[in-house]
Amino acid sequence: MAEFDTDLFVIGGGSGGVRAARIAAGHGARVMIAEEYRMGGTCVIRGCVPKKLLVYASHIHHEIEDAAGFGWTIPSATFDWPTLIANKDKEIARLEAAYTANVEKSGARIVKTRAVFEDAHTLRLSTGETVRSKTILIATGGAPNHGLAIPGIEHVISSNEVFHLAALPRRILIQGGGYIALEFACIFAGFGSDVTLVYRGDNVLRGFDEDVRSHVRSEMEKDGITILTGCTVNKVDKHGKESTKEFTSHLSNGSSIASDQVMFAIGRHPNVRGLGLENAGVAINPNNGGINVDSFSRTSVPNIYAIGDVTHRINLTPVAIREGHAFADTVFGKRSVQVDHENIPTAVFSQPEVGTVGLTETQARAQFSHVDIYKTSFRPMKATMSGRDTRILMKLIVDASTDRVVGCHIVGDGAAEMVQVLAIAIKMKATKADFDATMALHPTAAEELVTMRTPSARHVRQAAE
Repeated sequence: MAEFDTDLFVIGGGSGGVRAARIAAGHGARVMIAEEYRMGGTCVIRGCVPKKLLVYASHIHHEIEDAAGFGWTIPSATFDWPTLIANKDKEIARLEAAYTANVEKSGARIVKTRAVFEDAHTLRLSTGETVRSKTILIATGGAPNHGLAIPGIEHVISSNEVFHLAALPRRILIQGGGYIALEFACIFAGFGSDVTLVYRGDNVLRGFDEDVRSHVRSEMEKDGITILTGCTVNKVDKHGKESTKEFTSHLSNGSSIASDQVMFAIGRHPNVRGLGLENAGVAINPNNGGINVDSFSRTSVPNIYAIGDVTHRINLTPVAIREGHAFADTVFGKRSVQVDHENIPTAVFSQPEVGTVGLTETQARAQFSHVDIYKTSFRPMKATMSGRDTRILMKLIVDASTDRVVGCHIVGDGAAEMVQVLAIAIKMKATKADFDATMALHPTAAEELVTMRTPSARHVRQAAE
């Protein structure tokens, strides 16, 4: 009898786990992948993809408002939430089927069940079956974190439940100041909901460039979103029957806010609970609560690896996919591949959206002795006709000693698309002179990136005496 049932057992059928399973199978490995919920994971089922579909839907409201300035007369438009959700569900089901089919075509076997460690090579499935695998990959992702168990926490929804609301809330309170909180605040505002955003910090988007944080907040407030910072929700009361329910959120500043839904988006934690990691000897990183791994995604146990959000390194879908691919190539493809986690582009699909890559101004000034800032804020061409009160922000961070562009930050329509392309230049260590030598494409907003000639600020760090 063979010592192992499989060469690779993957726990988690999200984007990272699926990529690893497919690539490993392509290298000739016998692969089994377990998923207890739906193939595709958070990003496909209740994350990036359905969120972006809702962003598109809510943004149409702006387009309708802007049409009059361009000569269009549009009869009073109506919006139907159930239709949107039903169509979203159809698309997600299609993508789930595609994920399943692609895994099966690769030769990997899918088991729709939970898998828990019994030891470093043995997994027990919820069906009662046990599987022994030579190598095991943990790709279980993350889960919403509600924080402290405040009174009434059972009335609060997360980014899981928000995609399945039966009706559009007329009023919603969202606690949080990161990607998910801002994106859903803008989504619901676009649909006409009265939105209040509550965040404990002094400003939204902690960790982003300070100019980006200020600009996004200003734009959201101009769009009618109420942003309350420096406070938290301490208690949530429910009133009325299920069909007419409403909630009162009591804040730490002594005020209270009535709403039809309360959503917390204060962060996510690595999905490690109940996996039996202690049975296998897999260590947790004490600094972030994720599974501790080295540069090759290997855990404290030599035959067990972990990728994606469960490691709590950089929680972005493309990162999990790249880590899964690198793992499979390293372990089964006979070539050593490490993932470079520097200069990873990211976007916040708020309205307006944010695109950023590289260092913030604060980070650059801490790292380099001479830093030049190139920054512009302007009204986009479309707004001159539509009359919309909005501005675009563009900012380049330059290491003045080498002339290398080390950061780019954009807030405005198309920011994410622009930054994906700009990330190539920054990854290739392009200089400001390279940007200046690039011909502008007119008329576009992006041409500002290659026409900013004079620094808006220059910073020199004095040497310590």
